[in-house]
Amino acid sequence: MKRSGAWVAAVTGLLLAMLAVIAVLLFSLQPARFEWRDPGSRRLLVTAGSVTFYLMLFGLLGWRRSRRDRQRNSQAGDAVLVIHSSQTGHAEQIARQTADALQAVNVPAQLVALELLDAAMLGTARRALFIASTTGEGDPPDAALRFIRQVMMEAPELGELRYALLALGDREYSQFCAWGRRLDEWLQEQGAKPLFARIDVNNADPAALALWRSQLGVFAGHALDHWRQPEVRQWQLIERRLLNPGSAGAPCFHIALAPVSGNSGWEAGWEAGDVLALQLPGDPPVLRDYSIASLPSDGGVHLLVRQTRRADGSLGVGSSWLTQSGEIGGTLPALLRSNSSFHAPDDARPVILIGNGTGLAGLRALLKSRIASGAHDNWLIFGERNAEHDFYYREELLAWHGQGALKQLDLVFSRDGERHEYVQDRLRARAPALREWLERGAAIYVCGSAQGMATGVDDALHEILGAAGVEHLRESGRYRRDVY
Repeated sequence: MKRSGAWVAAVTGLLLAMLAVIAVLLFSLQPARFEWRDPGSRRLLVTAGSVTFYLMLFGLLGWRRSRRDRQRNSQAGDAVLVIHSSQTGHAEQIARQTADALQAVNVPAQLVALELLDAAMLGTARRALFIASTTGEGDPPDAALRFIRQVMMEAPELGELRYALLALGDREYSQFCAWGRRLDEWLQEQGAKPLFARIDVNNADPAALALWRSQLGVFAGHALDHWRQPEVRQWQLIERRLLNPGSAGAPCFHIALAPVSGNSGWEAGWEAGDVLALQLPGDPPVLRDYSIASLPSDGGVHLLVRQTRRADGSLGVGSSWLTQSGEIGGTLPALLRSNSSFHAPDDARPVILIGNGTGLAGLRALLKSRIASGAHDNWLIFGERNAEHDFYYREELLAWHGQGALKQLDLVFSRDGERHEYVQDRLRARAPALREWLERGAAIYVCGSAQGMATGVDDALHEILGAAGVEHLRESGRYRRDVY
């Protein structure tokens, strides 16, 4: 806006200067020589008039452009920033619902991913709504690390900002909603004032989400009746197959679910990297996310599910129904959730896929997507216990490797042989190949356990590439993780 104002002032000054020059030229002529019948005098008048006309026209167009720019900037400044910090897509989904609901009652709203938010944008904002997910044991989402390093460390003055914050978490973890709480504290330290108290959400608790919607209605001065609910549909269990008989680890199953045909007017659609959130019985109902291991062309959602047990030895609610108590043909409500931070690249660039255990699910979907699109520059590093018992989807992976669709396959079975090797160890051993792939523009995708595997892989990448190299990959979207 300042540049536009300076530009208009410069044009105005130029116009006045030109008029002054023309006036001097005219009045410097001797009256006897200045006659309309004289061709030179006529040309001078016509030229002076033309120059004056075009300068005035140019100035008028510039003024109108500047006015439009000021109006546009003013409207953008009035927009409520709806900022999401998401690991598996849940926060992004709620942010979209929030922005849509505000716009439906004529409150301008701008959807912004936290990783794209800089200090200047936040410093000039007047109203902002934050939806922040906590991942792992109280950690911020991977994409938030750039914001922490570049904005939070800069500590901009936010005395003019009014904000609200919805913190998403899971009380099964000790650091419940830790990232949302940390962000809330930081905003207030910078002078921002809350529109209302932070709302903490346990496992997508409907009551907490209803409170968020209600408070937003007060903020907007209008009930938010236009609130697009996620499509919870019935899914039928059509296949259950034990993949690791005789394993030293817990039983791991291939699960296939198909949308119930009674879901009229709806077709199941998702992308590689998306998740299926099962709505499990409880008060309130509990949502559990599972990485999808298939594409829609496979005819259903494939999951890779390991039985998990509580401290008392009983099975977890989700794995219990999927792997044991649910009958083939039985149904369960679930919703598809987009996880855009783990989608495959739009181009055929090389991809390095790293994971362990049931993390192979998300990597399998990415491989299927890449192979279907003709992108065969794929490298998989997968780890488990024993090759004899824990090599999930063995025939499929070996067939892709043999066909050249999976260019490089590194299998790491920690209990085979005297030396216990893990995927991060194999990554260090393959450091020259890793650098070569990255020089060709490769992207890295990591899926599996956050503790142990994902942390070990991150440490190995820092050793091989340095902190600056890893940060460059992360900021350019070439280092993505779906960890739990």
